Amino acid sequence: MPSIDDIYLGNPNLKKANTEIEFTQEQILEFLACKEDPVYFAKKYIKIVSLDEGLVNFDMYPFQEKLVRNFHENRFNICKMPRQTGKSTTVVSYLLHYAVFNDNVNIAILANKASTARDLLGRLQLAYENLPKWMQQGILAWNKGSLELENGSKILAASTSASAVRGGSYNVIFLDEFAFIPNHIADQFFASVYPTISSGQKTKVIIVSTPHGMNHFYRMWHDAEASKNEYIPTDVHWSEVPGRDEKWRQQTIANTSEAQFKVEFECEFLGSVNTLINPSKLKNLVYENPIQKNAGLDVYEVPLKDHNYLITVDVARGLGNDYSAFIVFDITSFPYKVVAKYRNNEIKPMLFPSIIHDVANGYNKAFILCEVNDIGDQVASILNYDLEYENLLMCSQRGRAGQVVGAGFSGKRSQLGVRTTAAVKKLGCSNLKTLLEDDKILVIDYEIISELTTFSQKHNSFEAEEGCNDDLAMCLVIFAWLVAQDYFKEMTDNDVRKRIYEEQKNQIEQDMAPFGFMSDGLDDTSFVDKDGDLWHTDEYGDRSYMWDYM
Repeated sequence: MPSIDDIYLGNPNLKKANTEIEFTQEQILEFLACKEDPVYFAKKYIKIVSLDEGLVNFDMYPFQEKLVRNFHENRFNICKMPRQTGKSTTVVSYLLHYAVFNDNVNIAILANKASTARDLLGRLQLAYENLPKWMQQGILAWNKGSLELENGSKILAASTSASAVRGGSYNVIFLDEFAFIPNHIADQFFASVYPTISSGQKTKVIIVSTPHGMNHFYRMWHDAEASKNEYIPTDVHWSEVPGRDEKWRQQTIANTSEAQFKVEFECEFLGSVNTLINPSKLKNLVYENPIQKNAGLDVYEVPLKDHNYLITVDVARGLGNDYSAFIVFDITSFPYKVVAKYRNNEIKPMLFPSIIHDVANGYNKAFILCEVNDIGDQVASILNYDLEYENLLMCSQRGRAGQVVGAGFSGKRSQLGVRTTAAVKKLGCSNLKTLLEDDKILVIDYEIISELTTFSQKHNSFEAEEGCNDDLAMCLVIFAWLVAQDYFKEMTDNDVRKRIYEEQKNQIEQDMAPFGFMSDGLDDTSFVDKDGDLWHTDEYGDRSYMWDYM
């Protein structure tokens, strides 16, 4: 029975600091064996709580052993894992090993929620309490958010944020369920944490998550697979967990859904089946690295002589949640191309126009179309009146036709840009779907693709899923709306609607060719869409530009 002077705050399972222990020769050898091999340590000394059996030894699966060895042997690890694979317990066992057998190290446990991080620390503390006393380090501090050991090692539990580890020097940073961190927080975090990481030669980063859309985690995973970063990728399949077979798979799908199983257990990155753009198309979109990067501006193609460019702008308030954004399109010829983009969640609306102005001038005095629902009106006004930019597109209300684009003020209720009304957004989304899925616009920017993967149906419209952003996606929607405008045809001498309709008509004819044609008595005032519906254009006018959303 330990003395009351030897235990920490009345807990008989914890050794107080400065408690003398006389080791046996066997214990010394065992201590050294555990220090050398974290897998041996975990299998022999880590205890976990089983729902069926209570407190039991951590009987590691082969893939869990592999994970721990990767953590031990490599500085940077990223793991894509299904749900319910013991991923958190596996990492916690290694973190405990690192804290016990290394002096004066700092460890950060970070999760998408502070409560989740504290729960992980709680699992580590439970495992620590069940270590033999001769193996424990004395306790200096022990609470829900942190602990400190006698050997100088400290462990912090917090939510993943830009301020979580700022100002500190950490030896190990564990990011749990990193795919569920909102993009703007993930961006800020890595901007803050990398100076911390790079300050040491042996600093470790462990990222473990189930996929959740094509976000920051997806990019890091994709780059790791392509050897574009320092991370060692480890992919775990659901079948590597004993007891999970085809019968288990079918039962799980029956209790959830096929789509949910693909995300949570097959670890597919596309989290939503209700995205505006078809998931199969999203999977095939490939991002490239920009040729130039500067403070939110990513350039993929420098301005070319005699090329025509267009910029669409979405404005945020500069409070850190949403992004002020714009996309530069090359509209010289088909397919249209995204050649540059800007995205910044800290830029103030008063400073944003100068950036737009400079980039637009660089791209051959590009046309600019601003969204003016809110603060965007101020940005457009500065561009027009203060900076006197001549190629700012304006809109006016034309009765039932709604907003119409023109080069200057005409008619009543004119404005310095477009208001994204329900009608504008509906047509823009419809056209964007067709443009992207028919390869009429090329998108190679990671952040644009990322937003499209979470730009999903909500009620009768499309918007970003919870915790995600759609500022760049809305720049695309505005562009797609503009494409259907008569003024766009005049700018480009290119009737997009007619071209796409003709291509769809040609495809129908090619599909029918093997069966031959029969005269049906119809003339050119009617056509059949891809769903087999007959449309009379002499009655309704040419509405082929509505495409799939008729």
